[in-house]
Amino acid sequence: MSEQDGTRRTTVRIAVVDDHEMFRAGVIATLAPTFDVVGQAADVESSVMMIADTKPDVVLLDVHVPGGEGGGGAEILAKSRPLSPDSAFLALSVSDSAQDVGAVIRAGARGYVTKTITGNELIHSIEQVADGYAVFSPKLAGFVLSAFQGAPPAADGATQEVHDSELDRLSTREQEVMRLIARGYTYKEVASELFISVKTVETHVSSVLRKLQLSNRNELTLWAADRHIV
Repeated sequence: MSEQDGTRRTTVRIAVVDDHEMFRAGVIATLAPTFDVVGQAADVESSVMMIADTKPDVVLLDVHVPGGEGGGGAEILAKSRPLSPDSAFLALSVSDSAQDVGAVIRAGARGYVTKTITGNELIHSIEQVADGYAVFSPKLAGFVLSAFQGAPPAADGATQEVHDSELDRLSTREQEVMRLIARGYTYKEVASELFISVKTVETHVSSVLRKLQLSNRNELTLWAADRHIV
């Protein structure tokens, strides 16, 4: 869990699943100074066994993994979650297709980021997932929210205009912040997008969560998805 000063009380235990050995080795080299890397695997069968044996806090998972019944990362999720129910799964893939994103999110992944992510961004994403937050690349927001909803993505990223009593509790600025946070933006990215300080973003997020009676960003993402407002 994260301390207010940014340090962690315990080291997050992670596992890495990717069938490309050189890429997997590079990811592990990047993450090893920060996390306890407890396992790695390159196909469906060995991934499921490894996750069951090591029960990592976070599994970093590629979408296209050979073996098994051909279901790749989604199949690993489906088979591993009963064996390691406390593990969280973060998809890391070169793919940004709606089908791939939707498949692993519906299977239970807590996040999805693409391989264009930087090392520091990946570390932050893993920390966020370990703390219970949903994390995904901003440009994938529409796919992710559609997967939560079980509905096809809106054409051209269009969103519905929604009016309800809960949304009306929020000021215009709080609604702007809420939408960006629900899309997976970091506080720093929200601050840059809206030309406000990170501290102001934090204040708005706290206010949004309080007014909507939500506990964290993951609940906020689901709340927004249910209302088709992102």
